[in-house]
Amino acid sequence: MAQISIKKLLLRTQVGFNPHEIGKKQDLILNIEIDYDLRGEELSDIPVEALNYRTICKDIIEMVEGKSFNLLEKIANEVANHVLNNERVKSVWVEVEKPHALRFAESVSFSVRKSR
Repeated sequence: MAQISIKKLLLRTQVGFNPHEIGKKQDLILNIEIDYDLRGEELSDIPVEALNYRTICKDIIEMVEGKSFNLLEKIANEVANHVLNNERVKSVWVEVEKPHALRFAESVSFSVRKSR
């Protein structure tokens, strides 16, 4: 078993349900940990054998930035489910952080862990 971590992926999307949030894009920061099975790429050094984290990341960006959401929980759940669609992935942890969501806090975040 191996792990890939995508750290501090900065995205912009419509998120929130308060009147001042509706129709406005806001920054989000995603942290994602993907546990998966190695298939020999650590020995062969052949890129096509590796889990393609670039493709996974591009798909997440498209999915999140192409929609609007009310809740961080919904974003985390959709990202986790998308990553789990890859047959090699055994589990995933997704944290969605919303900077400056509260007046006296740096950010608010929600995280979820899902496995097969």
